[in-house]
Amino acid sequence: MPACVWEADPVTVTELLAAVAIAVGIAGIIVPVLPGTILVLGAILVWALEIGTATAWLVFAFATTFLVLGTIVKYLVPGRQLKASGVPNRTLLAGALLAFVGFFVVPVVGMFIGFVVGVYAAERARVGAAGAWPSTKAALRAVGVSILVELVAAFLAVATWVVGVVLT
Repeated sequence: MPACVWEADPVTVTELLAAVAIAVGIAGIIVPVLPGTILVLGAILVWALEIGTATAWLVFAFATTFLVLGTIVKYLVPGRQLKASGVPNRTLLAGALLAFVGFFVVPVVGMFIGFVVGVYAAERARVGAAGAWPSTKAALRAVGVSILVELVAAFLAVATWVVGVVLT
């Protein structure tokens, strides 16, 4: 009786390193300490250079398209939400500055705390205590949407890469 066994090719060092870089990139999107999108794109580029087939370059082109579109949308959608809610850019700048300081005062977690405190303080100075918290929530929602859009784009790029790895 013939056995029907499908044997997968062993994982190459390049594929393994690309997968690790992609995982670090996705972590960098969720916790914006590392340039996540660039790491994902760079890992897929290194893989495409190593494989060098038309399929690999097609995968790279699709992944690049997903990541570029994701980057564009991640700025457009939250920006419109913030303009609609009346949160000015200087408020976001205050949040970003305190996020930067907070990152060094309380590593990683301080970045999030610093952003919230910076946005709240700037909005409290601008609109008073009653209006500061709604503006802060709007800014947090916009940041959340931005991260979600970037994450979806990265997952689409990674799914494309996985298909490419299987096909090559």
